[in-house]
Amino acid sequence: MARRLTLYIIAGLVAGLFVGLALNGWLDDGTPAAAARLKAIAGNISILTTMFLRLIKMIIAPLVFATLVSGVAQMGDTSALGRVGGRAIGWFVGASLVSLSLGLLMVTLLGPGVGVNLPLPVAGATAGVETAGFSLASFVTHIVPSSMIDAMATNEILQIVVFSLFVGVAITAVGEAAAPLVRAVDALVAVMLRITDYVMRFAPVAVFAAVAATLTERGAGVIGQLAYFMGGFYLSLLLLWGILFAAAFAIIGGRARELIRHIREPLLVAFTTASSEAAYPRLLEALERFGVPNRIASFVLPLGYSFNLDGSMIYMTFGSLFIAQAYGIHLDLGTQVAMLLYLMISSKGIAGVPRAGLVVIAATLPAFHIPEAGLLLILAVDHFLDMGRTATNVVGNAVASAVVARWEGDLRPALPPDTEAVALR
Repeated sequence: MARRLTLYIIAGLVAGLFVGLALNGWLDDGTPAAAARLKAIAGNISILTTMFLRLIKMIIAPLVFATLVSGVAQMGDTSALGRVGGRAIGWFVGASLVSLSLGLLMVTLLGPGVGVNLPLPVAGATAGVETAGFSLASFVTHIVPSSMIDAMATNEILQIVVFSLFVGVAITAVGEAAAPLVRAVDALVAVMLRITDYVMRFAPVAVFAAVAATLTERGAGVIGQLAYFMGGFYLSLLLLWGILFAAAFAIIGGRARELIRHIREPLLVAFTTASSEAAYPRLLEALERFGVPNRIASFVLPLGYSFNLDGSMIYMTFGSLFIAQAYGIHLDLGTQVAMLLYLMISSKGIAGVPRAGLVVIAATLPAFHIPEAGLLLILAVDHFLDMGRTATNVVGNAVASAVVARWEGDLRPALPPDTEAVALR
C-alpha cells in the first residue's frame, strides 16, 4: 500500500502542475478581472487540500497523546526518559546551530539580494504578518497547558507533549494498578494508526489540489521572478540534507540509505502539502518500520516538531539576510552571529504548519533594523519555499529519531517498507 500511495502522490503532483499551468495560461489575460477569477478558481480547488489538512489535524492530537504516553510507559523508569530526552535535545540544539549557520554562510556566498537595491520603505511599513505577543516570555509560559482539552482542540503539540509526559511518568510510578490504562492507550494507538491509513488515502487528491491551486492563481512567472533566490535556497537545503545524512551515516552506518527509502512517502506528503503535520502520522509509522522503537519515536518526534525544524531555521537566516541585501544593508559578522543566536531562541516552539517561519522572520527583522516590509519581496514565492523547508523538517526529525535510537543501543532490524506498522517496544 505504501509504495502504491507514493506513486499516486507523484501522479497527483504531476497532474496538479499540468492543470494549474493550463488554467492560468488559458484564463490569465493580465487584467484585474482575470486575476480575481483565477483567485476564485484556486480557492475552490484548494477546498480539497483544506479538507485533507483538517482530517490530519483531526488525528494529530490523539495520536501524539496516545503514542507518547505509551512510549513513556514502556520506558519503565524516569531515568530512561531523562536520558532519551537529553540526547534528543542535544541533537536538536546541534542541528539547529548547523542549519542556522549554513543559511548565513550560503546567503553570504551566493548574495541573492545583492544588486536588488530596494528603496527603504516609509517608517512603520509592515508586511502584514502578525507578530504580536511573540517573545521568549510568552513562549516559555505557553509551554504549560492551562487546559488539556484546549490544547488538544487547538492542536498545540508542545502542550500535548508536556501533559502526555506527566501522564506517562505517573503511569510508570503507579505501576501495576495502571496496567488497564496502559492497555487502553495501546489500543488507542492501534485505532489511531488505522484511522491514519484511511485518511492518507486522500493524500494524492490533496496534493493535486494544492499544486493546481497555487499555479492556477500565480502561474509559472512568479517562480521566474525570484529564480536565483529560490535556486540558492534549494541548493542550501540540499547541502543541509547532505550534512544530516552524513551525520546519520557516521552514527548508524549504511542504514542511513535504508532510512531514505522508508521515509520517502511522508517526505513527499510534506513537500507537496507544505505541512509537517500532514506527514507526522506516516513518518511515525515509517520510523517504526525502519526499526526505531515506539517508545523512542513517539517521544522524539513530537519534541522535534517543536524544537527541530531544520528547514525552517535555515530559511530564517537565509531569508533575513536576503532582505537585508536587497535593501543594501550591511550586517557585520558580530551582528550576524547575534541574529543567529536570536533566531536560535525565538524559533523554538513554532508550529510545523505552513508559513510559521515568516512570523519569526517578521519578529526578527525590526530587532536588527531591517525593514519588515521586505517580507513582501519573498511572500509571492513563499509557498514554493515552504515545500522544501517542510520536507527538510521531516528529514531532520527522521534522522534525529534514528540517531537517538542508535545512541540508546535499541535500533532494531528494519521491516519491509510495505509492512503494516507495528509498535516496536
